[in-house]
Amino acid sequence: MKLSSPDFENGKPLPQFCAYHGANRSPELKFEDIPQNTKSLALIMDDPDAPRGTWVHWVLWNIPAETRIIKKGETPPGAVAGRNDFGNTQFDGPAPPSGIHRYYFRAYALDSSLALPKGSTKAELLKKMHGHVLASAELMGTFAASR
Repeated sequence: MKLSSPDFENGKPLPQFCAYHGANRSPELKFEDIPQNTKSLALIMDDPDAPRGTWVHWVLWNIPAETRIIKKGETPPGAVAGRNDFGNTQFDGPAPPSGIHRYYFRAYALDSSLALPKGSTKAELLKKMHGHVLASAELMGTFAASR
């Protein structure tokens, strides 16, 4: 399984339109080589460099298995959004207080859809996904604090 974006390269800066204090729009994401028996996809974006520990920016599950692109600033039809650490059920972009932070997008191919209510947390999603992950992929972008 592969996860990529036309908006940034792995290990390179995320575009400014992703900034929480800017347009606060998610980048376009592309899924490739999804296992044939995938029933749904899940996606988590988080920042392990946050001062108080990993900060969750985006949580999605039950993304239809046939999804190959999540368009910029959109949530795929049928996907369920979890609660991020801003307290929202949407994408909320980078807002590092200082320095350069890493933002990991992790995609998971699952062998089932998940019975998990909207607003569930990353931890609840990870627990529910346990034993159902067929494949996973990761894409990392950086973002620097504004001065």
